[in-house]
Amino acid sequence: MILHVQGQPTYAYTGGKPFDAALPTAVFIHGAEHDHSVWALQSRYFAHHGFGVLAVDLPGHCRSSGPALTSVPAMADWLAALLDAAGVQRAFVAGHSMGSLIALDFAGRYPERATHLALLATAIPMTVSDTLLDAALNREPEAIGMVNEWSHSTFAAKPSCPGPGFWLHGMNQRLMERVSARGEANLFHTDFSACNGYADGLARAAQVRCATRVVVGRRDAMTPPRAARALADALAQAGVAVDTVTLEAGHALMTEQPDATLDALFSFASRPPRDAR
Repeated sequence: MILHVQGQPTYAYTGGKPFDAALPTAVFIHGAEHDHSVWALQSRYFAHHGFGVLAVDLPGHCRSSGPALTSVPAMADWLAALLDAAGVQRAFVAGHSMGSLIALDFAGRYPERATHLALLATAIPMTVSDTLLDAALNREPEAIGMVNEWSHSTFAAKPSCPGPGFWLHGMNQRLMERVSARGEANLFHTDFSACNGYADGLARAAQVRCATRVVVGRRDAMTPPRAARALADALAQAGVAVDTVTLEAGHALMTEQPDATLDALFSFASRPPRDAR
């Protein structure tokens, strides 16, 4: 589905069903150098089980026009504008990696618009090393290779995703290369710089009002489980009903553990909304 957001055409995958704003809405936000397709299994299941789905391509990523946005708050404002364009007031919002920062900032600054918040492979702060930032700017193929290797905890998860014979490393490598080829110059660096520069995470956590689920990979080398503890503590201190689900996976939760990720999201999103205050 194409929506016009902030004056630009924006793509949102609707899970194989026409989008219906009268249904509960589930929004899925991808991470750096990715697109909506990382949520293929989860978003399609939601769409066929009672939700209107918007699995977005962020500005400048694949099917959504640019320019790419350079800060997490700007992406959160864009998400609010996306819901306006879709005729949606409130939504369950799930974000992976960079997408988790966008989801958090959105739920903190627009607390009345989030019914549930799911943060996958998250970290506060989400710092990016100078070496990786330099590679993303000047040697993007090298940066893609490094991140692809670090994102997976095994050579090939069994039975792999979406079934036997599919190679997770190869799929993710080609996806990032495709996003790079279709996007603007230095897109990976733009995304990483937004993550590295985001300093408002704990302040936004204090403003969240909806129940929150943090989903981490036990073997995540990019955003290890310990990196999410301060965020979970800040949410709890704000009176938010927060829990953490740990999966046997690395950073690529949705492909290494697709069914477990789906179970963690759908069981949570199906609960009646519960505002913290």
